[in-house]
Amino acid sequence: MSNPVFFVEPGSLEALGQGDTVTVTGAEARHAATVRRLAAGEPVDLVDGRGARGRGRVARAEGALLGVVLESVEREPRQPYRLVLVQALAKGDRDELAAEAATELGADAVIPWQAERSVVRWKGERGAKSLAKWRSVVSAAAKQSRRAWVPEVEEAHDGVALAARIEKAALAVVLHEDAAETVSSLLDDFTAGAPPLDGEVLFLVGPEGGISPAELDRFLSAGARLGLLAPHVLRSSTAGPAALAIAGDRLGRWPARA
Repeated sequence: MSNPVFFVEPGSLEALGQGDTVTVTGAEARHAATVRRLAAGEPVDLVDGRGARGRGRVARAEGALLGVVLESVEREPRQPYRLVLVQALAKGDRDELAAEAATELGADAVIPWQAERSVVRWKGERGAKSLAKWRSVVSAAAKQSRRAWVPEVEEAHDGVALAARIEKAALAVVLHEDAAETVSSLLDDFTAGAPPLDGEVLFLVGPEGGISPAELDRFLSAGARLGLLAPHVLRSSTAGPAALAIAGDRLGRWPARA
């Protein structure tokens, strides 16, 4: 079983190594002491959300203080390509569920999309609170899945901003039920062309009412491709994670077991 993970400040593990002690305070320490009830000697991982992982054992866990003696500090490199879920705002918590699952499945970034047909609208204080909620959900999902990298949740994009992002991407796929090509075939063609490993791969998921014709034309003109996931229609909360699962396999992120 993998070790429980606790967050530390970005960069705080960089100059540390075997035998050094890290003191964690605040909510993370309270969770370790009062919720997990960790005891001295138990193994834990400390991650900074930017790829650094310190493996160690608890020296002290009480109140709002967690002391960990490091056994090693590792730097986990970025995976090939940068996988980005572009998720249209949706009713209820379906968009948050998509962001959560995308994090578990390896997304590097999530972009909230204020689509023309989105019922939910992010404006003013509500928009700021909603963005903070998405970031909290993604952070918690990264912790739950033991990730050393926490995906970036960007500011909400409208169709114009998204088209500009598509123009710069190595590959942009609009998940659409009328697509003639599958997501798998698009990814296979993409990798066959030997694209740069630092390129960005976008997966766009529309709102419940679908993507407007004007938006779809704008995205296709910017270079996006239509991709089909399944013979039936997936909900907005599952389409993006399904595409990321396929991408994890096709782009070599998920190593095959012998």
